[in-house]
This record gives sequence, C-alpha cells and structure tokens, in this order.
Amino acid sequence: MKSSILNGYEVSLATSRKSDQIIGLLKDVAKWLQEQKVDQWGFLAGGGEDEEIRQAIQRKETFIVRRDREVVGTFTLCQEQSWWDQHTWGKLNDEAIYLHRLALKRSEIGSGLGKVVLKWLETDLKNQGKRILRLDCVGENLKLNDFYLSNGFHKVGENDGHSLYQKDL
Repeated sequence: MKSSILNGYEVSLATSRKSDQIIGLLKDVAKWLQEQKVDQWGFLAGGGEDEEIRQAIQRKETFIVRRDREVVGTFTLCQEQSWWDQHTWGKLNDEAIYLHRLALKRSEIGSGLGKVVLKWLETDLKNQGKRILRLDCVGENLKLNDFYLSNGFHKVGENDGHSLYQKDL
C-alpha cells in the first residue's frame, strides 16, 4: 500500500517516529470506550499492547490517517494470522487479511471517516488481488457491530465474546 489522499485525508504507512502518537490515540479511544461502559480494549488501555503495537509498526502493518498533518486515525492490517486471530477464528490458511485496531480520534467519531477508511482499504486490497478482509469486535459493542454490518461485512460467527466479521472483496 502506498500513501493515498482521500476526501482531504492522507493514508500512509506508519513509521516508528509515530509510535507514541499511535499508542496515545489508541489509549484515548480505549479510555473513551470505558467511559461509554463498553468492555473493549481494556488491556490496551493499561499498556498491555504497547510492545505489540510497536512491533506491528516495525513490520509495516500499521497505517495512519492524517488531516492537515495531524494523526486522526490508525489501523493495522495483518497478512498472516496473529495469535489472536488463530484464537478467535481458528487456524486458517486462506490468504485473508485481518484488520485490527481501527481507531479514530474522538473528534472524528461520527464524521464518516470510518466508512471512508474501510472503503479505501477494500479498494486498495482488491487492487492488490486480495479476496477476503476479516475482523472481530466485542459482541456487546452494539454500535461497532452495527457499523461493520452497515458497511457490508457479514457476521460469520462468534467466539470468546467476539463477533467475527468477513467481507469478500
């Protein structure tokens, strides 16, 4: 994936220089989720995923979304199943791409940016010849579940309290 401009936002591969900013954004969203009484990303909020996030950046799996040079979003795409993907989905060998830690700055929530990012992802992955995009989210996070359903993802199961979503590209 190369840097792209969409609707005034720039999507690009994250660099190690942005690690602290990305972790800060993710922790801010995790804190907001806790304030909303949504049981998601509690481990992340406490710093439990800091090293995993840094490693994903080093492996060139993490992206940032910027507007006017400010990081307003992030997401991670894994070409191979992580330990978590194997736990929730089972061990699969079908070349699916796994989306993790899609997060927007609080001021962007509800702006439509999430939908724009998903559409960009789908188009870019399809252009690369990828066929399947998967993700999971906490089953009790009804707004997020509705968001993925309204963006064309299909719920294909549940495991360990998480909804499993897939979209054919």
